[in-house]
Amino acid sequence: MSNKPTYEWGEGVYTLLSWFKQDRVKNARVVVAGAGALGNEVVKGLALFGVGHITVVDFDRIELSNLTRSVLFREQDAYDRKYKAEVVASRAMEINPQIHVVPIVGNLFSEVGFGVYRRADVVIGCLDSRLARYQLNRLCMRAGKSWIDGSIENLTGVIRVFSPGLSCYECGLSRQEFNNIMLRTGCADVAHRQTSAGRVATTPVSASIIGAMQVQEAMKIIHREEAQSAPFKTLEGRMLRYEGMTCGISTYRIASWKRNCPAHERWDIILPCRDLSSSLSVSQALSILKKELKVRAVEINMRNNKFVDVIMSDHPEKEFRVMVPESRLDAVIEADREMRLLSYKTLFHKHFYENIDKDFPYQDLTLAEIGLPALDVLQVSTDRGMFYVELSGDEPLFY
Repeated sequence: MSNKPTYEWGEGVYTLLSWFKQDRVKNARVVVAGAGALGNEVVKGLALFGVGHITVVDFDRIELSNLTRSVLFREQDAYDRKYKAEVVASRAMEINPQIHVVPIVGNLFSEVGFGVYRRADVVIGCLDSRLARYQLNRLCMRAGKSWIDGSIENLTGVIRVFSPGLSCYECGLSRQEFNNIMLRTGCADVAHRQTSAGRVATTPVSASIIGAMQVQEAMKIIHREEAQSAPFKTLEGRMLRYEGMTCGISTYRIASWKRNCPAHERWDIILPCRDLSSSLSVSQALSILKKELKVRAVEINMRNNKFVDVIMSDHPEKEFRVMVPESRLDAVIEADREMRLLSYKTLFHKHFYENIDKDFPYQDLTLAEIGLPALDVLQVSTDRGMFYVELSGDEPLFY
Protein backbone atom coordinates (compact mmCIF):
# COMPACT_ATOMS: atom_id res chain seq x y z
CA MET A 1 0.00 0.00 0.00
CA SER A 2 1.42 3.39 -1.02
CA ASN A 3 2.26 6.00 1.62
CA LYS A 4 2.14 8.81 -0.92
CA PRO A 5 -0.43 11.48 -0.05
CA THR A 6 -3.31 11.95 -2.46
CA TYR A 7 -3.76 15.46 -3.80
CA GLU A 8 -5.18 17.32 -6.78
CA TRP A 9 -2.55 19.04 -8.92
CA GLY A 10 -2.76 22.82 -8.45
CA GLU A 11 -5.04 22.54 -5.45
CA GLY A 12 -4.86 25.69 -3.37
CA VAL A 13 -2.90 27.48 -6.11
CA TYR A 14 -4.74 27.64 -9.42
CA THR A 15 -8.07 27.46 -7.62
CA LEU A 16 -7.32 30.98 -6.35
CA LEU A 17 -7.53 32.28 -9.94
CA SER A 18 -11.04 33.55 -10.67
CA TRP A 19 -11.02 32.37 -14.28
CA PHE A 20 -9.34 28.98 -13.80
CA LYS A 21 -11.54 25.89 -14.22
CA GLN A 22 -9.63 22.90 -12.88
CA ASP A 23 -11.84 20.19 -14.36
CA ARG A 24 -11.67 21.78 -17.80
CA VAL A 25 -7.86 21.90 -17.71
CA LYS A 26 -7.61 18.37 -16.34
CA ASN A 27 -9.75 17.07 -19.21
CA ALA A 28 -8.19 19.26 -21.91
CA ARG A 29 -6.48 17.74 -24.95
CA VAL A 30 -3.57 19.60 -26.53
CA VAL A 31 -1.38 18.64 -29.48
CA VAL A 32 2.17 20.03 -29.50
CA ALA A 33 3.88 19.81 -32.90
CA GLY A 34 7.63 20.03 -32.43
CA ALA A 35 9.69 19.01 -29.39
CA GLY A 36 12.72 21.27 -29.70
CA ALA A 37 13.44 24.40 -27.68
CA LEU A 38 9.91 25.82 -27.96
CA GLY A 39 8.32 22.39 -27.58
CA ASN A 40 10.25 21.82 -24.34
CA GLU A 41 8.98 25.08 -22.87
CA VAL A 42 5.41 24.56 -24.08
CA VAL A 43 5.09 21.01 -22.74
CA LYS A 44 6.71 22.05 -19.46
CA GLY A 45 4.16 24.86 -19.10
CA LEU A 46 1.21 22.63 -19.97
CA ALA A 47 2.42 20.04 -17.44
CA LEU A 48 2.71 22.66 -14.70
CA PHE A 49 -0.82 23.87 -15.41
CA GLY A 50 -2.04 20.27 -15.20
CA VAL A 51 -3.34 19.86 -18.75
CA GLY A 52 -4.53 16.26 -18.65
CA HIS A 53 -3.87 14.95 -22.16
CA ILE A 54 -0.92 16.07 -24.28
CA THR A 55 0.27 14.58 -27.57
CA VAL A 56 3.83 15.50 -28.61
CA VAL A 57 4.86 15.05 -32.24
CA ASP A 58 8.46 15.13 -33.53
CA PHE A 59 10.60 12.82 -35.68
CA ASP A 60 14.06 14.15 -34.70
CA ARG A 61 16.63 12.76 -32.30
CA ILE A 62 18.37 14.79 -29.57
CA GLU A 63 21.75 16.34 -30.40
CA LEU A 64 24.29 18.01 -28.12
CA SER A 65 23.47 21.38 -29.69
CA ASN A 66 19.89 21.08 -28.36
CA LEU A 67 21.05 21.13 -24.72
CA THR A 68 21.69 24.88 -24.56
CA ARG A 69 17.99 25.75 -24.80
CA SER A 70 15.95 22.60 -24.10
CA VAL A 71 15.15 22.28 -20.41
CA LEU A 72 13.85 18.69 -20.59
CA PHE A 73 16.89 17.17 -22.35
CA ARG A 74 20.03 15.79 -20.69
CA GLU A 75 23.54 15.17 -22.01
CA GLN A 76 23.08 11.39 -21.92
CA ASP A 77 19.95 11.72 -24.07
CA ALA A 78 22.09 13.15 -26.85
CA TYR A 79 24.74 10.44 -26.51
CA ASP A 80 21.99 7.82 -26.60
CA ARG A 81 20.40 9.47 -29.67
CA LYS A 82 16.98 9.40 -28.05
CA TYR A 83 13.92 10.74 -29.82
CA LYS A 84 12.87 14.22 -28.72
CA ALA A 85 9.18 13.39 -28.50
CA GLU A 86 9.73 10.38 -26.24
CA VAL A 87 12.05 12.22 -23.85
CA VAL A 88 9.78 15.27 -23.63
CA ALA A 89 6.79 13.04 -22.86
CA SER A 90 8.65 11.12 -20.16
CA ARG A 91 10.10 14.21 -18.44
CA ALA A 92 6.75 16.02 -18.49
CA MET A 93 5.15 13.15 -16.61
CA GLU A 94 8.00 13.30 -14.09
CA ILE A 95 7.09 16.96 -13.51
CA ASN A 96 3.42 16.12 -13.14
CA PRO A 97 2.58 12.42 -12.63
CA GLN A 98 -1.14 13.19 -12.88
CA ILE A 99 -1.10 13.96 -16.61
CA HIS A 100 -0.87 11.68 -19.64
CA VAL A 101 1.59 12.58 -22.41
CA VAL A 102 1.72 10.50 -25.61
CA PRO A 103 4.76 10.83 -27.88
CA ILE A 104 4.46 10.30 -31.63
CA VAL A 105 7.80 9.85 -33.39
CA GLY A 106 6.84 10.84 -36.89
CA ASN A 107 5.80 13.50 -39.37
CA LEU A 108 2.92 15.70 -38.21
CA PHE A 109 1.20 15.45 -41.61
CA SER A 110 1.48 11.82 -42.62
CA GLU A 111 2.15 9.93 -39.38
CA VAL A 112 -0.37 11.44 -36.96
CA GLY A 113 -3.96 10.28 -37.19
CA PHE A 114 -6.42 13.04 -38.10
CA GLY A 115 -8.57 11.96 -35.17
CA VAL A 116 -5.84 13.25 -32.83
CA TYR A 117 -6.18 16.75 -34.27
CA ARG A 118 -9.96 16.78 -34.34
CA ARG A 119 -10.16 15.76 -30.66
CA ALA A 120 -7.78 18.53 -29.56
CA ASP A 121 -9.01 21.62 -27.74
CA VAL A 122 -6.08 23.51 -29.24
CA VAL A 123 -2.94 22.76 -31.28
CA ILE A 124 0.41 24.42 -30.59
CA GLY A 125 3.03 24.68 -33.33
CA CYS A 126 6.68 24.75 -32.23
CA LEU A 127 8.08 24.38 -35.74
CA ASP A 128 11.04 25.71 -37.68
CA SER A 129 9.96 25.60 -41.34
CA ARG A 130 7.26 27.10 -43.54
CA LEU A 131 6.47 23.67 -44.96
CA ALA A 132 5.65 22.22 -41.53
CA ARG A 133 3.48 25.25 -40.71
CA TYR A 134 1.68 24.91 -44.05
CA GLN A 135 0.94 21.24 -43.31
CA LEU A 136 -0.21 21.87 -39.73
CA ASN A 137 -2.42 24.75 -40.84
CA ARG A 138 -4.19 22.52 -43.39
CA LEU A 139 -4.86 19.87 -40.75
CA CYS A 140 -6.18 22.38 -38.21
CA MET A 141 -8.41 24.11 -40.76
CA ARG A 142 -9.74 20.71 -41.86
CA ALA A 143 -10.47 19.85 -38.21
CA GLY A 144 -11.90 23.28 -37.36
CA LYS A 145 -9.27 23.93 -34.67
CA SER A 146 -7.33 27.02 -33.62
CA TRP A 147 -3.56 26.66 -33.65
CA ILE A 148 -0.88 28.75 -31.95
CA ASP A 149 2.27 29.30 -33.99
CA GLY A 150 5.53 30.24 -32.30
CA SER A 151 8.95 31.03 -33.76
CA ILE A 152 12.23 32.25 -32.31
CA GLU A 153 15.53 33.55 -33.61
CA ASN A 154 18.32 35.13 -31.58
CA LEU A 155 16.55 37.36 -29.02
CA THR A 156 13.42 37.75 -31.14
CA GLY A 157 10.19 35.77 -31.02
CA VAL A 158 6.81 35.78 -32.74
CA ILE A 159 3.43 34.30 -31.76
CA ARG A 160 0.44 34.05 -34.10
CA VAL A 161 -2.94 32.42 -33.52
CA PHE A 162 -4.79 31.09 -36.56
CA SER A 163 -8.49 30.22 -36.27
CA PRO A 164 -10.98 28.94 -38.89
CA GLY A 165 -13.11 31.73 -40.31
CA LEU A 166 -10.77 34.42 -39.00
CA SER A 167 -7.16 33.83 -40.01
CA CYS A 168 -5.27 31.22 -42.00
CA TYR A 169 -1.52 30.73 -42.35
CA GLU A 170 -1.79 29.82 -46.03
CA CYS A 171 -3.89 32.89 -46.83
CA GLY A 172 -1.09 35.09 -45.50
CA LEU A 173 1.69 33.56 -47.62
CA SER A 174 3.20 35.60 -50.43
CA ARG A 175 3.17 34.07 -53.91
CA GLN A 176 6.92 33.39 -53.66
CA GLU A 177 6.59 31.73 -50.25
CA PHE A 178 3.74 29.56 -51.53
CA ASN A 179 5.68 28.55 -54.65
CA ASN A 180 8.71 27.58 -52.55
CA ILE A 181 6.52 25.34 -50.38
CA MET A 182 4.94 23.71 -53.45
CA LEU A 183 8.41 22.77 -54.72
CA ARG A 184 8.97 20.82 -51.50
CA THR A 185 5.72 18.86 -51.35
CA GLY A 186 6.21 16.49 -54.26
CA CYS A 187 6.57 13.49 -51.99
CA ALA A 188 6.47 12.73 -48.30
CA ASP A 189 10.13 11.73 -47.90
CA VAL A 190 11.31 14.98 -49.49
CA ALA A 191 8.95 16.85 -47.17
CA HIS A 192 10.47 15.00 -44.22
CA ARG A 193 13.99 16.15 -45.17
CA GLN A 194 12.92 19.74 -45.71
CA THR A 195 11.09 20.07 -42.40
CA SER A 196 14.24 19.01 -40.54
CA ALA A 197 16.74 21.03 -42.59
CA GLY A 198 18.73 23.95 -41.22
CA ARG A 199 19.54 25.40 -37.83
CA VAL A 200 18.62 28.79 -36.41
CA ALA A 201 20.54 30.55 -33.65
CA THR A 202 18.26 30.95 -30.62
CA THR A 203 18.61 31.51 -26.88
CA PRO A 204 16.99 29.86 -23.85
CA VAL A 205 15.50 33.25 -22.96
CA SER A 206 13.58 33.73 -26.21
CA ALA A 207 12.46 30.08 -26.13
CA SER A 208 11.13 30.37 -22.57
CA ILE A 209 9.34 33.68 -23.22
CA ILE A 210 7.64 32.64 -26.46
CA GLY A 211 6.87 29.12 -25.20
CA ALA A 212 5.29 30.52 -22.04
CA MET A 213 3.14 32.93 -24.03
CA GLN A 214 2.01 30.11 -26.32
CA VAL A 215 0.87 28.19 -23.24
CA GLN A 216 -0.89 31.31 -21.98
CA GLU A 217 -2.81 31.58 -25.26
CA ALA A 218 -3.67 27.88 -25.09
CA MET A 219 -5.11 28.31 -21.59
CA LYS A 220 -7.28 31.16 -22.84
CA ILE A 221 -8.65 29.04 -25.68
CA ILE A 222 -9.25 26.07 -23.35
CA HIS A 223 -11.26 28.36 -21.04
CA ARG A 224 -13.20 30.07 -23.79
CA GLU A 225 -16.96 30.09 -23.30
CA GLU A 226 -19.19 30.33 -26.37
CA ALA A 227 -21.99 32.24 -24.67
CA GLN A 228 -19.99 34.38 -22.24
CA SER A 229 -17.47 37.19 -22.55
CA ALA A 230 -14.08 36.02 -21.31
CA PRO A 231 -12.01 38.02 -18.80
CA PHE A 232 -9.11 37.99 -21.28
CA LYS A 233 -8.33 38.68 -24.92
CA THR A 234 -6.64 36.14 -27.19
CA LEU A 235 -4.21 36.70 -30.04
CA GLU A 236 -6.61 35.13 -32.54
CA GLY A 237 -6.17 36.96 -35.84
CA ARG A 238 -3.16 38.84 -34.51
CA MET A 239 0.61 38.51 -34.23
CA LEU A 240 2.73 39.39 -31.22
CA ARG A 241 6.40 40.20 -31.81
CA TYR A 242 8.87 40.21 -28.92
CA GLU A 243 12.18 41.99 -29.52
CA GLY A 244 14.65 41.17 -26.78
CA MET A 245 17.37 43.50 -28.08
CA THR A 246 15.23 46.57 -27.42
CA CYS A 247 12.79 45.12 -24.84
CA GLY A 248 9.92 45.87 -27.19
CA ILE A 249 6.60 44.08 -27.66
CA SER A 250 4.28 44.88 -30.56
CA THR A 251 1.05 43.35 -31.84
CA TYR A 252 -0.27 43.41 -35.39
CA ARG A 253 -3.48 42.33 -37.06
CA ILE A 254 -3.04 39.29 -39.36
CA ALA A 255 -6.68 38.40 -39.99
CA SER A 256 -6.28 37.05 -43.50
CA TRP A 257 -9.10 34.83 -44.79
CA LYS A 258 -9.39 34.45 -48.57
CA ARG A 259 -12.62 33.06 -49.97
CA ASN A 260 -11.18 30.36 -52.25
CA CYS A 261 -8.16 29.20 -50.23
CA PRO A 262 -7.80 25.38 -50.60
CA ALA A 263 -6.68 25.13 -46.96
CA HIS A 264 -10.25 25.84 -45.83
CA GLU A 265 -11.47 22.35 -46.75
CA ARG A 266 -13.49 21.11 -43.77
CA TRP A 267 -14.28 17.49 -42.93
CA ASP A 268 -17.58 17.95 -41.10
CA ILE A 269 -19.20 14.51 -41.39
CA ILE A 270 -16.86 11.83 -40.05
CA LEU A 271 -18.20 8.38 -39.20
CA PRO A 272 -16.65 6.84 -36.07
CA CYS A 273 -16.05 3.09 -36.21
CA ARG A 274 -14.99 1.32 -33.03
CA ASP A 275 -14.33 -1.89 -34.98
CA LEU A 276 -11.60 -0.24 -37.03
CA SER A 277 -8.03 0.30 -35.86
CA SER A 278 -4.63 0.74 -37.49
CA SER A 279 -3.60 -2.72 -36.25
CA LEU A 280 -6.08 -4.49 -38.55
CA SER A 281 -4.97 -6.00 -41.83
CA VAL A 282 -5.99 -4.40 -45.11
CA SER A 283 -8.36 -7.27 -45.88
CA GLN A 284 -10.03 -7.01 -42.47
CA ALA A 285 -10.43 -3.25 -42.80
CA LEU A 286 -11.93 -3.46 -46.30
CA SER A 287 -14.42 -6.08 -45.10
CA ILE A 288 -15.50 -3.98 -42.10
CA LEU A 289 -15.83 -0.86 -44.26
CA LYS A 290 -18.12 -2.64 -46.72
CA LYS A 291 -20.30 -3.83 -43.87
CA GLU A 292 -20.39 -0.49 -42.02
CA LEU A 293 -21.10 1.58 -45.12
CA LYS A 294 -23.45 -0.99 -46.67
CA VAL A 295 -21.69 -0.90 -50.03
CA ARG A 296 -20.42 -3.48 -52.53
CA ALA A 297 -16.98 -2.00 -53.21
CA VAL A 298 -14.59 0.22 -51.21
CA GLU A 299 -11.31 1.94 -51.98
CA ILE A 300 -9.15 3.67 -49.37
CA ASN A 301 -7.51 6.80 -50.77
CA MET A 302 -3.98 7.32 -49.42
CA ARG A 303 -4.16 11.11 -49.34
CA ASN A 304 -1.09 11.87 -47.26
CA ASN A 305 1.19 8.86 -47.61
CA LYS A 306 1.47 6.49 -50.57
CA PHE A 307 2.65 2.92 -50.00
CA VAL A 308 5.92 2.13 -51.79
CA ASP A 309 6.77 -1.52 -52.39
CA VAL A 310 9.71 -1.23 -54.82
CA ILE A 311 12.20 1.44 -55.86
CA MET A 312 14.44 1.20 -58.94
CA SER A 313 17.81 2.84 -59.54
CA ASP A 314 18.87 4.15 -62.98
CA HIS A 315 22.58 3.32 -62.97
CA PRO A 316 22.94 0.46 -62.42
CA GLU A 317 19.43 -0.71 -63.15
CA LYS A 318 18.42 -2.48 -59.98
CA GLU A 319 15.28 -3.07 -57.95
CA PHE A 320 15.06 -2.77 -54.18
CA ARG A 321 12.07 -4.08 -52.26
CA VAL A 322 11.29 -1.56 -49.50
CA MET A 323 7.64 -2.11 -48.44
CA VAL A 324 7.17 1.16 -46.52
CA PRO A 325 4.97 4.25 -46.53
CA GLU A 326 6.50 7.07 -48.52
CA SER A 327 7.12 9.09 -45.36
CA ARG A 328 9.60 6.44 -44.18
CA LEU A 329 11.36 5.86 -47.49
CA ASP A 330 14.16 8.33 -46.87
CA ALA A 331 15.05 6.63 -43.58
CA VAL A 332 15.08 3.21 -45.26
CA ILE A 333 17.46 4.46 -47.95
CA GLU A 334 19.73 6.06 -45.35
CA ALA A 335 19.85 2.85 -43.30
CA ASP A 336 20.90 0.66 -46.25
CA ARG A 337 24.50 1.21 -47.31
CA GLU A 338 24.04 0.19 -50.94
CA MET A 339 20.96 2.34 -51.47
CA ARG A 340 22.49 5.26 -49.59
CA LEU A 341 25.60 5.28 -51.79
CA LEU A 342 23.51 4.93 -54.94
CA SER A 343 21.28 7.83 -53.90
CA TYR A 344 24.24 10.22 -54.27
CA LYS A 345 24.70 9.47 -57.98
CA THR A 346 21.49 8.10 -59.44
CA LEU A 347 17.74 8.61 -59.42
CA PHE A 348 15.35 6.26 -57.69
CA HIS A 349 12.00 5.57 -59.31
CA LYS A 350 9.15 4.40 -57.09
CA HIS A 351 6.41 1.87 -57.60
CA PHE A 352 3.63 2.87 -55.26
CA TYR A 353 -0.05 2.49 -54.41
CA GLU A 354 -2.20 5.52 -53.68
CA ASN A 355 -5.53 3.66 -53.67
CA ILE A 356 -6.10 0.50 -51.64
CA ASP A 357 -8.86 -1.92 -52.65
CA LYS A 358 -9.49 -5.66 -53.05
CA ASP A 359 -6.81 -5.84 -55.77
CA PHE A 360 -4.05 -4.50 -53.50
CA PRO A 361 -1.49 -7.35 -53.48
CA TYR A 362 -0.45 -7.05 -49.83
CA GLN A 363 -3.75 -7.69 -48.07
CA ASP A 364 -2.11 -9.11 -44.93
CA LEU A 365 -0.23 -5.90 -44.10
CA THR A 366 -1.77 -3.77 -41.38
CA LEU A 367 -3.12 -0.30 -42.00
CA ALA A 368 -0.25 1.08 -39.92
CA GLU A 369 2.29 -0.77 -42.07
CA ILE A 370 0.96 0.75 -45.28
CA GLY A 371 0.97 4.29 -43.83
CA LEU A 372 -2.35 4.87 -42.04
CA PRO A 373 -1.56 5.91 -38.45
CA ALA A 374 -3.54 5.22 -35.29
CA LEU A 375 -6.83 7.13 -34.98
CA ASP A 376 -6.62 8.30 -38.59
CA VAL A 377 -9.66 9.21 -40.68
CA LEU A 378 -9.91 7.24 -43.91
CA GLN A 379 -11.15 8.84 -47.10
CA VAL A 380 -13.14 5.99 -48.66
CA SER A 381 -14.54 5.89 -52.20
CA THR A 382 -17.51 3.57 -52.70
CA ASP A 383 -20.28 2.82 -55.19
CA ARG A 384 -22.45 5.11 -53.02
CA GLY A 385 -20.05 8.07 -52.98
CA MET A 386 -17.27 9.34 -50.70
CA PHE A 387 -17.14 8.72 -46.95
CA TYR A 388 -14.81 9.74 -44.13
CA VAL A 389 -14.42 6.96 -41.56
CA GLU A 390 -12.39 7.15 -38.36
CA LEU A 391 -10.26 4.35 -36.90
CA SER A 392 -11.98 4.94 -33.56
CA GLY A 393 -10.76 1.64 -32.12
CA ASP A 394 -7.38 3.35 -31.58
CA GLU A 395 -8.75 5.96 -29.15
CA PRO A 396 -7.55 4.14 -25.98
CA LEU A 397 -3.96 4.54 -27.23
CA PHE A 398 -4.20 8.28 -26.64
CA TYR A 399 -6.78 9.04 -23.93
